[in-house]
This record gives sequence, structure tokens and C-alpha cells, in this order.
Amino acid sequence: MDIKKLHEHFLSSSTVCTDTRKITKNCIFFALKGANFDGNTFASKAINMGAKYAIIDAIEFEDGDNYILVDDVLKTLQDLASYHRKYLNTTIIALTGSNGKTTTKELINSVMRTAYNTVATVGNLNNHIGVPLTLLAMDETTEIGIVEMGANHQKEIDFLCKITQPDYGYITNFGKAHLEGFGGVEGVIKGKSELYTHLIEHDKTILVNTKDGNQITLTNSASKRILFGEDNSNSSIQIKFLKANPYVQVEFEELIISSQLIGTYNASNISAAIAFGKHLEIDTCLIKKAIENYIPNNNRSQIINKSSNKIILDAYNANPSSMTAALDHLNTLEDSNKIAILGDMFELGYAAAQEHDCIAKYAEQFNFSSVYLVGAHFSNTRASQNKRFKSFEDLKLHMAKIKFKESTILIKGSRGMALERVLDLL
Repeated sequence: MDIKKLHEHFLSSSTVCTDTRKITKNCIFFALKGANFDGNTFASKAINMGAKYAIIDAIEFEDGDNYILVDDVLKTLQDLASYHRKYLNTTIIALTGSNGKTTTKELINSVMRTAYNTVATVGNLNNHIGVPLTLLAMDETTEIGIVEMGANHQKEIDFLCKITQPDYGYITNFGKAHLEGFGGVEGVIKGKSELYTHLIEHDKTILVNTKDGNQITLTNSASKRILFGEDNSNSSIQIKFLKANPYVQVEFEELIISSQLIGTYNASNISAAIAFGKHLEIDTCLIKKAIENYIPNNNRSQIINKSSNKIILDAYNANPSSMTAALDHLNTLEDSNKIAILGDMFELGYAAAQEHDCIAKYAEQFNFSSVYLVGAHFSNTRASQNKRFKSFEDLKLHMAKIKFKESTILIKGSRGMALERVLDLL
């Protein structure tokens, strides 16, 4: 079946689904493969549960007119998303970066939906499957689409751009994330910058924070570039950082915007949302309201009060750049009894031992009451004043003997460490 015909089927269906646990009536089920499963084996179940069609790539599972046999289900999903994107009259904003992608995406979405019919990436579904699903969630009424793009190797962002064909792009930052796949920090910059390369080649618009001189240099050849930030000589959109104790506050067009986000690192994320809102002609008062009403969730920069303790829960993910920023923020707080509980950082490859040792030593320089380091990498670091634990279970046994009172506690680690479990120990 050609893509045009499949798109006609898609337009007459209710939605696209890749999980039989989420089947809705008249959806199209795409039988994707995973490391431990073959979606083809679930095709008949999807049809029996109400799916209108099942897209399969194994002929032995074809069982009637409701089954559409293709060469490759994943490629068909991507091709359908690309065709649908061209069909839509939707403005697409694409985001990538090492840190802050999801928070920035949520902030931009909060601002955009005050004036536009908006669809944004759900959660962090930002890969070769999630991006197509985001595009297919849009319809003719969608005015703004906000697509988060994740990557851990070269050419991945370029591939996602070819599917998405964005009108606007923004890179939050270049940091020490996914070093294993990118081959070092220079590889990260090259890989993430594929977004800028695509936008420049297609004469689309780039937004750049003037704080990042590297990004300004990389986008000098762009014919459509919008600079924002505090640099009075260069920024066309002026946003002034005021404070972050504990919540970030900025000033824009003589309005004070008080967010519910912690950490100076979130000032750039807030500024990007303001800049997109201003450029797309959203009223300043609506921008202010949208940012002030945004509440972080899903273990990202959350402040949780438990008993007499204030907990900074930032356990969704971690890399050396975001870990350093989180420790800097904890250090700026005026609270007296500060504790850091840090979990291993993943996907650092050959640099893992060195990066964990650097973070351990970095944390040691602050006057924190305690620093707990958890995981196989952190337990092998050399910083002598930190308490080290090979596993979460070892930390759990230690914490069972301690009463935490009137403390400010930072909890941060990579997703695989699941350090939100610490909440149950406090």
C-alpha cells in the first residue's frame, strides 16, 4: 500500500497506537518490534480489541482485509508521519539539547496554548518512534506543534528533522550527556547542531540565547536568527534574570515573572519560552500567566515538603553538566542543613570514571552537611569526605539508622537509578 492511501486510512481512523494496552476503537495499530517482543504477534489482539487496521511486516500474521502488510513497520510509521507533516498547515517548533529539553518544551507549550491550538511531545517521547507519534497526534486544527528531539549519536537529529521539517528551532545547551554515543563533548555539539544545520539549509528561523557564545558562532550564517537574553547590544528580546532563591524570577517588558521552577539553570528555559511567545505575538500578560502557572512534575526540579524537610527532587535524569548545576543551586540556598544524595550518571562510556570522580570532588568543596554517593561508579570515587554506597539497598540500610530533620535535601541521579525511592526513606 502506498503512503497516500495509508494516510487516507489514517485520516478516517481515530488515532495511531503501538501498544495493545492502549487500543481505542477504530485506531490503527502499528506492530513495532522491540528488543524483547515482536508487535506482529499482537496484531490479532489489536483487531479483536477494536483497532480498524493492523500494520504488520510478517506475512504469517496477515489474516484478512484489516491487516496491512508492509516491508518495515517502523519505517512505515516514520514515512506516514513525514507525509502527514507535509499535509498539515502547522507551524512546527523543534527543540533539542543536553539538558532542559522537556522543561523548556513544557514551558513553551504553556505559553503557546494561551493563544494557539497546540500539540506538544508527551513526556519525553522524543526519539525515532516518539517524534512520528507526536506528528500523528496533530490534525488540521493544530496551529503550533512543539516537537522535542532526543539523540545519543550522530545523524539522529538530522533524521528527525527530515521527518519533522521544523519552522523554528532551539537548542537548550551543549553538555556532557550521552558521551558514549556521541564520542565526547565535541561529538555532542556536532550532533545537536544538526538541528541548526537543517534550519539554515531550509532558511528557517533559529532562536539563540546570547549567554551561549558557542551557539551564536554556530548560527552566524543563519539568515533568520532571533537572539534573546540579557545582552543589551545583541538581544532583540530582552529578558533579565533577577533571582533564584529558591524559585526563578525574571523581568520582561517591565513585568516581573515569578516561576515555580528552582535553579538558575531554569532561567534560560523560561527565557526561551518568553522569546517564542514574544516572537509569535502572544500578549505579554498571557506569557507571564502561563509561566507562573507552570508546575514541574515527573521528578523534574520538584520541591516537596515532607515532615520538617524540604526536598529538591530532580531524579528524572542526570549528566555531569546538570549535576554540577544542581549542586551549584543547592549551594546558593541560604538553608543551614543541606544534604546531597547523588546517583550514578549513565551513558558516559570511557569518561564515566573520570566524570564521576570530578562530581564527587566538586560536591566535596561545598559546606554541605552530608553528601551521599550511590551506585557502582560513585562508590569507586576517591573524594574522602563523601559517604559512598554501591547500591540503593546499601543506602537504604544506612538511612534507616538516621533521622532527617529540618534539612534541605537534593536528590539527583540518572533515570535508571530511580532515586525518587529515597522519598520513602525520609
